[in-house]
Formats: sequence, structure tokens, C-alpha cells
Amino acid sequence: MLRLDTTDTRPLHEQVAAAIRRAVAEGECRAGDRLPSARDLSAALDLNVNTVLRGLRELRDEGLLEFRRGRGITVAEGAAAPRSGLRIKVRELVAEASRLGYSRTDLIDMIRESS
Repeated sequence: MLRLDTTDTRPLHEQVAAAIRRAVAEGECRAGDRLPSARDLSAALDLNVNTVLRGLRELRDEGLLEFRRGRGITVAEGAAAPRSGLRIKVRELVAEASRLGYSRTDLIDMIRESS
């Protein structure tokens, strides 16, 4: 389900949280879906279970996940961050860059420099 980028320099728990956020945004995980246990995720990702738990707790605190005794970890109702919203922002950014005289290549270079 999840894959981490070995070249990413962010802390591993942040990468775990980001991968789950993306899965929700892409519709791979929907509201009410149950996630694998932290132990199963840690085994699949070859990470310490505490690292995975830290990422999951971050998402719980954001309201994206719910922890329920006996039911495990589920995606919270209404937690889906629709990808379409991000696409709209990207289109707006491309339009603004074009209005200011920047090409798409210039914009891509700016994005690469900022990460």
C-alpha cells in the first residue's frame, strides 16, 4: 500500500504520515476504511513500530484518522482531501506564473528549488 522514498530527507514518521495523506487524497483509502495495524505497517515498511505510530498519531491529531479500541485505525469520516482541490490550486499557480511571464519549465525549476 505505502512506499517511502529512500532519498527523502524528512524524518521517517513524517514520510509515513505523508504517504497516508496521499493515499487518502488519491482515493486509495476512503472514509471508514480500516488501515493495517501499526505492527503490520512497520513490517511492510521495514521501520520501527514506534516510528509508524508517531506518524499515525500525527494524522489522528489532524483528524484524518480515528483510533478505536477493537476496530483498529480507520480513515475518519469527511477526512478525504480531494485531489481535485489540489489540481485547482496547481492550475491557478500555472495561470499566475504565465501571467507573470514564467514558462512551465521556469515554474518546475522553482518548485524543484523550493523542495
